Amino acid sequence: MVIAFIAFLLVTAVVAGLGFGALRLPGALADRRMERRLRDIAPRESGGSRTSFIRDRKAGPLPALDRALGGSGSSLSRLVEQSGVATTPSTIILASVGLAALLAFFALIFVRQPFSWLVGGVVGSMLPTLFLKRRRSTRLKRFEEQFPEALDLLSRAIRAGHAFQTAMGMCADELPAPVGIEFRKSFDQQNFGLPLKDALNELAERVPILDVKFFVTAVLIQRETGGNLAEILDNLAHVVRERFKILRQVRVHTAHGRFTGYVLLALPAALGVVLAWMNPDHMDLLFKEKMGQMMIMAAIVMQTVGYFWIRQVIKIEV
Repeated sequence: MVIAFIAFLLVTAVVAGLGFGALRLPGALADRRMERRLRDIAPRESGGSRTSFIRDRKAGPLPALDRALGGSGSSLSRLVEQSGVATTPSTIILASVGLAALLAFFALIFVRQPFSWLVGGVVGSMLPTLFLKRRRSTRLKRFEEQFPEALDLLSRAIRAGHAFQTAMGMCADELPAPVGIEFRKSFDQQNFGLPLKDALNELAERVPILDVKFFVTAVLIQRETGGNLAEILDNLAHVVRERFKILRQVRVHTAHGRFTGYVLLALPAALGVVLAWMNPDHMDLLFKEKMGQMMIMAAIVMQTVGYFWIRQVIKIEV
């Protein structure tokens, strides 16, 4: 019976391998022919090696899941692209599942409260996405600060007699990340056959900033109706800089409100630490009694709501 079972497994593995190979072999051969054809027509670098026309994609732990998400069309793929983190959607999903299981396990072991494992799982599953959103916010702010310099460089290049596409390539070469990277993507897209309108619209989707939308709209209108593009870019750069100046003034005037929010958020925790150090027996009742634990949870919820409320009050769009 053992020999028969082993033989059955071997035959099954061989048949499955042959079937898998038969399904994947035509596609692999077609990809190899295409890669060989592109390698033949690719330009040579100074060292004699040829460059590749194929854009490399970072392979995740679950390539099938990455393909199922639709490349850059899904919201998670777009979030990963906008954050600038060298990862894949499948990696983020696996990290969310792993952190959710880990925090749920720790909550179940150490907290030992009803539904604590559920809260830990929800928090753990949200951590990778929150990290990506934080990185995206930081990257977009850096892009917004560097964008007026890119507009000035485009304007100077156009005044010097260069075409707009060539000016975009100069921005991609001269400017640091993330502005240079995004302009490089748009330059490569239109250089390899994508219409300039579609390449600029892709730029506006990758960088969801109002100034970039103004820039794309101004360039597309100028190409249809004519006009002095260099002067348009100069005016747009001036408007962006003035908006930053007003935004900094607003931050100065709202500094008191932001500091108040931080103090109100940290005061109860700091007071609890001081009281626990001065009178531990008195504070133990708050953590051991059922009513005390409910009061702590209610305080955490109200503190969180109050913090976000204050942030919304002092948040002024410019």
